Amino acid sequence: MFVAVLILGRMASRPDMVLLYAGLEPQAAGDVIAAIEAQGMPYEVRGGAILVPRAERDALRLTLAGEGLPANGAQGYELLDSLTGFGTTSQMFDAAYWRAKEGELARTIAANPLVAATRVHIANASANPFQRRVNASASVSVTGTSGPLPPEQARAIRYLVASAVPGLSPEDVAVIDSQVGLLNGEAGDMVASAEDRADALRERVQRIVDARVGPGNAVVAISVDTITESESIRERRIDPDGRAIISSDTEEREGQSKDGPGNGVTVASNLPDGDGTGGEGSSSQESSTRERVNYEVSETLREVTRTPGAIRRLTVAVLVNGTIETGAEGDVFTPMPDSEQEALRALVASAVGYDEARGDEITIRSLPFDAPEGLGTEATAPGWISPIPLDLTRILQMAVVALVALVLGLFVVRPILKGAQVAAALPAPDSSPPTPASLLAEAEPLVPVDGEIDMGDGFQPMSGSGLGAKGFAGLEDLSREDPVDRLRGMIEDRKEEAVEILRSWLDEPEEHA
Repeated sequence: MFVAVLILGRMASRPDMVLLYAGLEPQAAGDVIAAIEAQGMPYEVRGGAILVPRAERDALRLTLAGEGLPANGAQGYELLDSLTGFGTTSQMFDAAYWRAKEGELARTIAANPLVAATRVHIANASANPFQRRVNASASVSVTGTSGPLPPEQARAIRYLVASAVPGLSPEDVAVIDSQVGLLNGEAGDMVASAEDRADALRERVQRIVDARVGPGNAVVAISVDTITESESIRERRIDPDGRAIISSDTEEREGQSKDGPGNGVTVASNLPDGDGTGGEGSSSQESSTRERVNYEVSETLREVTRTPGAIRRLTVAVLVNGTIETGAEGDVFTPMPDSEQEALRALVASAVGYDEARGDEITIRSLPFDAPEGLGTEATAPGWISPIPLDLTRILQMAVVALVALVLGLFVVRPILKGAQVAAALPAPDSSPPTPASLLAEAEPLVPVDGEIDMGDGFQPMSGSGLGAKGFAGLEDLSREDPVDRLRGMIEDRKEEAVEILRSWLDEPEEHA
């Protein structure tokens, strides 16, 4: 029990150890432990975690940060400082540059309080100069501090990496969580985006409704149906009725010709009296006009690309509490008037961007709230003990130590002390037994007896064993007592008989040898 008390006391007196760093690389963890040992501070190592006293943790973190600890395993642009112009090829410089870029991005991502560890890998397109149309890509591996990384943080990481690498688009960056896997799936992002929109709209409507009916008297639920597929539409329309003259060309031609008499050789020209001059001449005139008009038919070319995330349909449900009036028949519920519900519906429609053509729907009902009584506790002002930090583990340890000490005091120490007092009250073992003279000295003084002794009616002579009326019934109990105490008790109980016995001893004559 003494060893148990020492162990419990040591456990209760040990400092409360809390986490300092976890998940460090072996070299960085060794540097941190060496710095803690140099300061003479107690610490513990449990797996990959380093624990220090709670009271010293914050100051120790600031001190280690001033010394540049823990050192991040991913190095950044300081890698380029070690490169020199002699013996460094362009391939070596490019490899060091992209390695430094990955280290800088890993540092920036690790600065997020939701990220415990990260690695960045960039596939540069310039590494393959003889391949065309090769886009850059990147992958980021993260480990969350308290569970999977939220989708909005994954989107932020994708845009961060895409903005830091030339020619890299956010769609070509893959974010992989160590617990749930790929985080940048389009379906998951669209679901998260729909939930985020619904939450934002619900908070907006809740503020408006609470301003009218009061906090706790309205419940708002919003469902947002978004488009999760992408669509590209290309449309070309030709309107035959809509035409326009783009050019007009008019051409006019005029021609005139006249033929003289014919001078050809004929039969008449061979006769002596014949007329060789021929007949009369002919004339002709020609005129033409040509007009050409070019028309352009009205044409509409439309190309629409629909990306996921657009709202397809919006549904809003608002439950409003009424008023309860106490009358002769008891509590009577009175719903909100229709005029106020219509006014509230108009406010809700303006807040969420109601579109009737899209199929949006807004439902407002005034129904009694079933709020059971007695739920919750009444808030009280903080007392003087509230600012004191209480550690439940230390309190339990101290309670166990106090309980063990109490048990030791009641059932171990106290019986030992009581036994010592009883032993001190008993006579020493080497003391001599009492003699008749000592018993006579302790007995009452004898009074001389004159005449005969009146035995009385209640006198009972003692038996041969000297037990009197008890007989042999009390031998077992008397054998357990101390002989001296038993003799003293017998003398106290039967003083007269003891005096008679002593007197008979004194009256007996001495026997001579």
